[in-house]
Amino acid sequence: MSEPRVAMLPEVAAQRRALADLLDTLHRDEWETPSLCPGWTVHDVLAHLTLSTRQSTAGMVLRILRARGDFDWAEARAARERAAVYPPATLLAQLRETAALDRRVGMSSPWDPLVDVLVHSQDIARPLGRRLPTPPALAVPALQHVWSNVFYGRPARRMSGLRFVATDTAWVGGDGPEVCGRAGDLLLLATGRPVSASGVTGPGVGEAAARLRS
Repeated sequence: MSEPRVAMLPEVAAQRRALADLLDTLHRDEWETPSLCPGWTVHDVLAHLTLSTRQSTAGMVLRILRARGDFDWAEARAARERAAVYPPATLLAQLRETAALDRRVGMSSPWDPLVDVLVHSQDIARPLGRRLPTPPALAVPALQHVWSNVFYGRPARRMSGLRFVATDTAWVGGDGPEVCGRAGDLLLLATGRPVSASGVTGPGVGEAAARLRS
């Protein structure tokens, strides 16, 4: 039996559906709310999440080449272009339709879809003031994947000299003044979201915030 292309696919599918359920409750003007991704609206983030099961590797590579190697810029442009074409209702249907599809973009890791849905769900929910809990059992493997990953900026190196401590499960990373929070909050910091969006505490928070700003 072949290995799944998407790690923890049933859990990833459940998180995609939970996000779709939350988005069903949005009012029209909330779709233009700025997300935690700078320059991305809630509508843009949803469009990005539907791309992860639809874009081809060749198409992604071509966009990156057109962006002169800037992956983040290429992804942001693709999300905005898709959001301009598809209204939220259509994108929500697409998210549900492929929630359990065992597919990911070439060159990505089997763990990237899990990170993608957990982090982007909070990119949407927190600015809207909505609650969408991140299960610790999912946040921990996502953190373990991100922590030393060059694609995510090697958080272990960027936060060297700080000790990240999960308060809702047994996960610790690094050594030094502590930054404490739920595993989902630490995952947000590890993927570059601001301290103010996570609600973490501890003597290392100020230094963590400074490093994220720089």
